[in-house]
Formats: sequence, structure tokens, C-alpha cells
Amino acid sequence: DCFSVNVVKHFGLSPVSRQVHQAWDFVNLYSQSRGCNRFKALLEVMDLLRQMPKVKVAGVAVPELQATRIWVHEETALGHPSLTARIAAASGEAKRELEQVMAWSLGVNAFVKDIVKELPPFAGTRRVLQDLQGKADVLVLSATPAEALVREWSEHGIDKFVSLIAGQEMGSKTEHLSLAAVGKYAADAILMVGDAPGDLKAARSVGALFFPINPGDEEESWARLQAEGLPRFFAKDYAGAY
Repeated sequence: DCFSVNVVKHFGLSPVSRQVHQAWDFVNLYSQSRGCNRFKALLEVMDLLRQMPKVKVAGVAVPELQATRIWVHEETALGHPSLTARIAAASGEAKRELEQVMAWSLGVNAFVKDIVKELPPFAGTRRVLQDLQGKADVLVLSATPAEALVREWSEHGIDKFVSLIAGQEMGSKTEHLSLAAVGKYAADAILMVGDAPGDLKAARSVGALFFPINPGDEEESWARLQAEGLPRFFAKDYAGAY
């Protein structure tokens, strides 16, 4: 909601606001891009909107966001610091577009800070984090801005269970894994727990193991991780058939 409302607000898409919500929900929850960086998601949503019949009938001009497209293609740390640098180096229409995208992203953050409160972790998450204490180094790898991550993890007192919270400003999840674990741990001693194809891709890119948190069945997934996945992981019986 925080994302899509701000897309409508900052890109003049009120006439097709329902389609904006549908497109955003699809891209960020139900598509192969689920959970991707917000700026990548924004481009996919705009591309999807242009294909929707009701948007075509409405005659609404959906932004191409070419300057943003180039930045997303060239940059891996897709966050406000790198976007600020790109804005400073731009001029003319490209600068205006990038400033508009920044305004949208800042608007999202403001909405999240104002609205997203008392949203507890999925059942079982805390138990898993507690079980890992003294057994593993635990990191948070996310495409969400670090400020929001730290706020939400600390709000529920689970930040104490992790060594590092890495948000979008620190690069992609693949970069997170590479910097934190590759060369420091054996491949079968690195386990990525994720709920999106991008998480699996990041794990595969560095040869790490992966455990899926299935969207819609999160509670069951966390329970299975605790009861089955982690015991196998620590017993070195995870890789291969399992």
C-alpha cells in the first residue's frame, strides 16, 4: 500500500489507481520478481501498466523512466546514496525524472514509518533466531532500506539475535553474501533463508545452501526450518537430495 499509493501520487496516475495497486501487488508479491529492490520493481510496474487494457483505454501516459532504467542497469547498490549521486551528475529531463523517483521513494519511506507499526514477525521466526544463538553467525540481507529494517527488527526485540542488518544501500543480496561469507565459510556452512526467487538466485550465485520460506505458508515454513532444516544443516546432512 505504501508503495502503490505513492506511485499514484508522484507519477500522476490517479485515473488508473486501481491498476497501479494491482500491478504493484503482482510484481512485488506474486511474480518471479517478488521481493526485488524497489527501483527495479518500479520499472516493472510501469512496464506492466503500459500493457494493461484499462490503462490503454484511459489514455494515461505511463512514464518510461529511461534515466532510472540506465541507473538501475549500471548500479548495484540501489539506494538513496547512489541515487543522490546520480541526480547530482544529471541535468535536464534526466535530472527531473530522477528527482521524481527520489521523491517517490522518500514518500514510501515516510508512509512506512507512519503506518507500518506493531507488525510482528511470523510465528516461529523468533524461535529459530533463538536456536541459532551460539551456533551460527546470523545476518539480515535485504533489499529494504536499512533504516526501516533496523526500526522494525528492534521494535520487536529480534535485532539482538543478528550480527549485521544489511539493507539496499550495501548492495545486492549476492554482494552481501559474497562479502560476508564467501571465502570465510565452507559452502555447506552457508544457509540462505528466503521467501523470493531472488534469494535463491543469490544463494546459488555463491554456491550456498538455501531454505525456502513459502509465501502464504510462512508459519509452516519456519516450523519446518526449526524442526528439520536446521538440524540437517548442522549435521552436514542438508546438501544433496534434501
